[in-house]
This record gives sequence, C-alpha cells and structure tokens, in this order.
Amino acid sequence: MNHTPPLRLRKTSWAPALNRRLLLAAGCAAAAAALIAGCKTAPRLAPAPVPAAPTVPGASAAPRASNAATAREYRLDAAHHLYALNADRIYKGKMPPMLYAVGVLQVDLDGRGRVLRTRWMRAPTQAPEVIAEIERTVRQAAPFPAPLRLGRVTYTDVWLWDKSGRFQLDTLTEGQLGEDSQ
Repeated sequence: MNHTPPLRLRKTSWAPALNRRLLLAAGCAAAAAALIAGCKTAPRLAPAPVPAAPTVPGASAAPRASNAATAREYRLDAAHHLYALNADRIYKGKMPPMLYAVGVLQVDLDGRGRVLRTRWMRAPTQAPEVIAEIERTVRQAAPFPAPLRLGRVTYTDVWLWDKSGRFQLDTLTEGQLGEDSQ
C-alpha cells in the first residue's frame, strides 16, 4: 500500500507582515522628519537690510553684486534678492506647523547672475502647481546679484510653502509655530 504523508498547511498570518510594513512606514516617516529638521539653519539675530523692491514685476533694476566667497554665503544674498522682488508673497511671522509644500531647489547662476539651470533635490510632487510657481519665481527674479568672487555659483535653498500661496525660504525663515525654542 502506497502511503503518502498527510498534506500540511502552513500556518501563516498576514499580521506579522502588516506589523513589519507599519514599522517600515514609521521608520521612513521618522527619517524624512529628521532630514527636514536637519535642514533648519540657526536663527539670525540681525538680518541684513533687504534692498527695495522694484515697483513693476519683472522690471528689476540691476541687483547689487555679491562678495560671497562660498555658495552658502551666496544663498543669503539670493534669498534677500528673492524676498525684495516678492515682498507681497512672503509669509509674515512663523509658518504654520503643517506646510502645504516643502521643496529643495538647486539654482545654477552664471557670473552675471543669470539663471542657467534649476534642479529639484526634493520636489513637492504632491503640489505640481507649487513646483511650477517656484521655478517661475526664480526665473523671473533674474538677474540675481552677480557672484563676483565665485564667477559661477550653484546654491541650494529650501522653499517652505503655505496653502495661501505665500512662502519663506529656509535661509530667512522665521520658524514654525509649535517649534520648541532651544
């Protein structure tokens, strides 16, 4: 008589797989939060004066030149330039705890402050209209201050975007509501 062993069913449950997925998702969320928190710059005690904004959008007077020695120093000059041209679009005060979009944009400029290229390091893909508006804002702001000591420069800034359409740059941010003051 041919005897075959009884068929054994594996007892598997989807619960451990779900727990692993939840742990993985929580870990990814924590890593993303740590990455964004690491982008925060130290607060400035006395920001440099912002040049006056032109009265007609797109008709910018020649921006002042930049004597920045590094791309990080140039970022401050570029942020002041963008704020001056977009004074009515800057979010006043601390940003709300939940932002509509956060994007990290790299901008390549030539020696005369003209935009050569923009690259998203972290695009706010959930808000494609914000991506287009930030790119338009950067291109309309050209020419930027001429990077005299650097020749060409590539600088990076974090765009903090509110649902109202107003924004702050991480370089000049006033912070967010709910932040612990350290």
